[in-house]
Parts: sequence; C-alpha cells; structure tokens
Amino acid sequence: MGQERDIEPCLRQSLMFGELSTAQLAQLAAIAELQVWQRQHIIFRKGDLAPGFFVVKTGRVKVFNLSTAGKEQILHICEAGDSFAEVTAFDHQPYPAFAQALDDVELVFFPRSAFLGLLHREPALAVHLLAGFAKRLRHLVSLVETLSFKQVPQRLAAYLLQLVPRDRSDTVTLNLTKTELAALLGTIPATLSRAFYELSLQGIISVNGAEITICDRQQLQRISEE
Repeated sequence: MGQERDIEPCLRQSLMFGELSTAQLAQLAAIAELQVWQRQHIIFRKGDLAPGFFVVKTGRVKVFNLSTAGKEQILHICEAGDSFAEVTAFDHQPYPAFAQALDDVELVFFPRSAFLGLLHREPALAVHLLAGFAKRLRHLVSLVETLSFKQVPQRLAAYLLQLVPRDRSDTVTLNLTKTELAALLGTIPATLSRAFYELSLQGIISVNGAEITICDRQQLQRISEE
C-alpha cells in the first residue's frame, strides 16, 4: 500500500495519466512496480522483448536510436512524469529504441499483461488514455518536422524557447552535455557550437558555460519559425 501511495503522485503529473480520476490512478498504481536504475545503465535495447512500459518518477532517461554507423539520435529526454515505450503495451512488438538512465532514476513499470487486463475491465480508462497518446504522437510529428525541415540554428532556437517559456525567467541552465544536446537536435557537437556562436554573435542569446540567457526573445522566435 505504501508503494502505491508513492506511485500515485508521479502518475498525476504525467501527460499520459494526468487527466485520470483519483480512483483510476489508484487502479493503475495497484498494478505498477517501482524500479531503481543506476546512472548510465541501459534499461533496454532496441529489439529486446518488451514486457511493459515506464513512467519516470525521479531522474532522467534518454530514449535514442543508433544508425548502422553508430551515430546517435536522441528521440526524447524523459524527466519526472514522462512515459516511454508505451507503444509496446499494445503492439506486442520488441522495443523500437534504446533507453538509458542519465541519472540514478526511479521508474514506475507497468507490466503489459496486467495493464491490458485493467483496460479490458475498465474501458472508460482506455478512452481517457487516448488523450495522452495523442499528445505523444504530436510530439513525434513535431520532431520529424523539425529534423526534416529546419537547420541547426532553427532547431536550437526552438529548443531554447521550449526551455524558457514566456512566463518564466529568460535564463536557463542546460542539463545535457554538448554531445547529448547535439544528438537530441540531430547534429554533431561542432555544428551545434557554431549555432550557439551565431546566436551569441547576433546578440540573441548570451552563453556562460551551461547557463543560457535569452536576450532577444522576438528574434529567437523568428529564427525558430523560419
């Protein structure tokens, strides 16, 4: 019972489960398992059998793929409340990507068989979850669009605007290495450094180590939309 009380607040802040009632969250927490993974540990590899999916309770998880040449493309950096590998709960296929703990992490794991059993018993729960899946699909469509049609400075501008919403401070501290951020934006560290330099040279941002300050939000917005 104590574990379920620990899990419910995590599910409440999740995009996938945040709209559910207290009773529905309790049902989900009852079938979930808490897992702890150490920093840099590979949680699963592409092609591994998929017994279920995850929600991040604490820490960060990197979901990524590798090209045949070994180049990494980060699909998502999952933080507290984010879910990943959800598709495997429904298509009975292996994991389609890799997942690695960037920090020491706590994960809420949902076994596929128990999760599907709950949905069969509670169809109203399944309907509510469709909204969460729609949000994840929109994110992936946006990622494909960004990588296909935008140059690196545009991708970087859009990423920085995501980190610093209009109603918050204009300064943020990056919590990814340059290599990780480059992989997330679909480029290489050297090209990413040039993009930072170009935006700094134009006076749009100010860079102090990992601390980034947006000096001209309007111009950064314009670049992100080009």
